Amino acid sequence: MAHLHEKIDFTVAIFVVHDSKVLLIHHRKLDKWLPLGGHIELDEDPEQAALREAKEESGLDVELLGERPPTTGHGTRALIAPRFLDIHRISETHEHIGMIYWARPKAGPRGRAASDDQQVVPTMLSHEEHHDIRWCSDADLDKLQPPMSDAVKWYCRSAIREIPNPP
Repeated sequence: MAHLHEKIDFTVAIFVVHDSKVLLIHHRKLDKWLPLGGHIELDEDPEQAALREAKEESGLDVELLGERPPTTGHGTRALIAPRFLDIHRISETHEHIGMIYWARPKAGPRGRAASDDQQVVPTMLSHEEHHDIRWCSDADLDKLQPPMSDAVKWYCRSAIREIPNPP
């Protein structure tokens, strides 16, 4: 998508965890392993962007994890807080403010939580944008080629550590 502003854009990154593994894509243009994510469109809020990007890039419906304050009222809707925020330079004149979310695949059939006996199979829907999509364990992160950045690896490991397997 085109940038919404010449100097800065807002983006989402979604670290989806299932069975102690994080879902990653190999971005074709950047030649990097990254979480699901992308730009927040003008007509959506960060939650909507995160859910849309996860579905577009993996085919999975996800549940964003985090706290939603009980402050929704007339004319206001409380949003799930991102787990982290960052700002990263894209070029000499452009930056992204990233809203970093933890997520897990949504409940399976009849409301059962996604579990080990259910396969949660992502589908690489954007062959133009990505080379590969895969679930990675903590140990897998050090074996990825090309090597993953230390920052993204830190987020992956934090998400794996913080998101328990469903009962």
